[in-house]
Amino acid sequence: MTRVLLVDDDLSLTETLQLGLARRGYSVTCASSATEALDALKLDDFDVVVTDLNMKGGSGIELCQKIAESHRDTPAIVLTAFGNYETAVAAIRAGAYDFISKPVQLDVLGIAVERAGQHRALHREVKRLRLERSARADNSEFVGASPALEKVRDLIDRVADSDASVLITGESGTGKEVVARALHRQSRRADKPFMVINCAAMPEALLESELFGHTRGAFTDARQAHSGLLVEAQGGTVFLDEIGDMPIGLQPKLLRVVQERTVRPLGATVETPVNVRLVAATNLDIESAVEEKRFREDLFFRLNVIRLELPPLRARPGDVLPLAQHFMRRFAEATGKQIDAISPAVAERMLAYSWPGNVRELQNCMERGVALARFTELGIDDLPERVRLHASPDVVVGSDPNELLRMEEVERRYILHVLEAVQGNKTAAARILGIERKTLYRKLEHFNAKS
Repeated sequence: MTRVLLVDDDLSLTETLQLGLARRGYSVTCASSATEALDALKLDDFDVVVTDLNMKGGSGIELCQKIAESHRDTPAIVLTAFGNYETAVAAIRAGAYDFISKPVQLDVLGIAVERAGQHRALHREVKRLRLERSARADNSEFVGASPALEKVRDLIDRVADSDASVLITGESGTGKEVVARALHRQSRRADKPFMVINCAAMPEALLESELFGHTRGAFTDARQAHSGLLVEAQGGTVFLDEIGDMPIGLQPKLLRVVQERTVRPLGATVETPVNVRLVAATNLDIESAVEEKRFREDLFFRLNVIRLELPPLRARPGDVLPLAQHFMRRFAEATGKQIDAISPAVAERMLAYSWPGNVRELQNCMERGVALARFTELGIDDLPERVRLHASPDVVVGSDPNELLRMEEVERRYILHVLEAVQGNKTAAARILGIERKTLYRKLEHFNAKS
């Protein structure tokens, strides 16, 4: 159903037009001033705005200008009793989609609203197709065909259109922000803002201001009001990167946003409704942080509605070479170099390396290789030293009878090896080892006690 915002300070005319449009199947919301209309547009999504030209507190021309600035895909139809050429030109220049003279004929208005609604639908479809084309053009994050990557793709497809909060976990460099952007691009919020904030990158006071906003004078340097990312992303997606590092003092305020869908800027006395989807990410063992009281359990449950775990690159070795070739082609094209292939020796070293920095490290490796390459094929000398000289860790415990170990020592070494491989993430280590996290904690305490 097409949603219409009707703006006019003539109450009798407003009632007549509202009734006439409702009979034609439109959902109509009324506002009596430009200010009231702009407030309504902040809180809700309308397909068409129909506004009078002359109103108290701001003209329809000014309203059209502000709609064109902040709601570009919402067409506005201007009504006026002064149906002359100059007024029509002024309205169109201000961003109006159409112009209708009073007295308004309901049939004419109905046709204009229908056309404006179709125009908006077409505009959004074109925008969606452009976003899809852009996503396909920059699809480096999803290069590969490993089962682990297919599982990620499938989950993104299934939950993209949901408004449920998503928690993305995985090691540094696995592409958590890339996945968050993919979720946004494939959702019905794709034409709205995608806002990113790193919860570990700024002091607590600055993070609070950036996320929740502040009023003028709320603190010493607050010379002007700031709405905050949660309000600026209205209708879109907010990506909370490194959520596990959010200061404990700010977590109750974020919990209230998740629960009540309102935000109170620093220094404000009233709350502002927000309509955003929250996607959070962390490379920490978030369950351990909850157990250690460094992260609120209630906030964790609110954010962990849908869990999306990104596999490390070493868990999908079949994707290493396709990714490397993709990055090689991208950097070669950007630098104007003709590099056609990766030598067999380079491929062998790349497959043997464990890529602790994951996809990000592989991308940096290929950027360096292309920059140093002197031939049309990447060679061993073009690789970073850590990749070129890497030797796979020996997990064998030995076969010499004089070096045979007790089972407890074998278990200790293997558990520590797994922990090192997952960069200390006890949740991931317990999953790989096939034991409960509590069991893993007990074993580690036992090992420490005996050392």
